[in-house]
Amino acid sequence: MDSLDKKILAELQIDGRLSVTDLAERVGLSVSPCHRRLKTLEDSGAIAGYKAQLNASCIGLGFSALVFVTMKEGDNTAVEKFENEVKCIPQVIQAQRLFGEPDYLLHIVEKDLEAFQKLYDSMLSALPCVQKLSSTIVMKQVVCDRPLPL
Repeated sequence: MDSLDKKILAELQIDGRLSVTDLAERVGLSVSPCHRRLKTLEDSGAIAGYKAQLNASCIGLGFSALVFVTMKEGDNTAVEKFENEVKCIPQVIQAQRLFGEPDYLLHIVEKDLEAFQKLYDSMLSALPCVQKLSSTIVMKQVVCDRPLPL
């Protein structure tokens, strides 16, 4: 990956809807070489996909919480069971496995505190192999969806 590839990636992080023509102009290439580089970046997996960034509050998901999960066991079976169940909960918008304790960090979005409490009681507390759940409410987003530093 050279500096032109990084310029392409930087521009697409800002605006993933750029046409190849506009992208080529911004990075100083003609359309054909820009298109070839773009295709190579997509094929290599450097560009994982394209999506719309939504405003959670505008679509009724203004409540956000972080849930820390400590597991009872750490064997492969327990981890796989837990992770498969977490993947089935649409309100979990990010799940990260951590070193040390806690074992996982889940980012949850919901309509409001009441909806979160119902989700917590019915689904999160029923996750397999969990020893302890601890949660905190997100007060505000300070840095969100920042482009990767290239």
